[in-house]
Amino acid sequence: MDTNSLKYAKTHEWLHLVGDVGTIGITDFAVKELTDLVYVGLPNVGKKFAKGDVFGEIESVKAVSDLYAPVSGEVIEVNSNLPNDLDALSQDAFGRGWLIKLRLSDPTEAATLLDAAAYHQECVAHS
Repeated sequence: MDTNSLKYAKTHEWLHLVGDVGTIGITDFAVKELTDLVYVGLPNVGKKFAKGDVFGEIESVKAVSDLYAPVSGEVIEVNSNLPNDLDALSQDAFGRGWLIKLRLSDPTEAATLLDAAAYHQECVAHS
């Protein structure tokens, strides 16, 4: 996936939008910061979230971090392979490592997210 076409939240989630369906994951920067992942907790299909809501958690040997919805919507698919294949996050955070797919309730919210250049600057500022 072309990471330059994605939108990013300051909380390190990414969004790939096609129509009103958004695929959401966490960035490779976040995965590298967490190191040694041991658990990911994801919501059930049908669950609704507002932008900024906690939709899951990811745990490493050194920390537990909440996952935040970068946009509002209803979960229409969950990456069911992920809990048994956490390596997908470290090996392919923008592909096999996707977390959930949402049907957006307000697709215009995506415009409030960062583009790739702004997200990169955000990461540089915090490293």
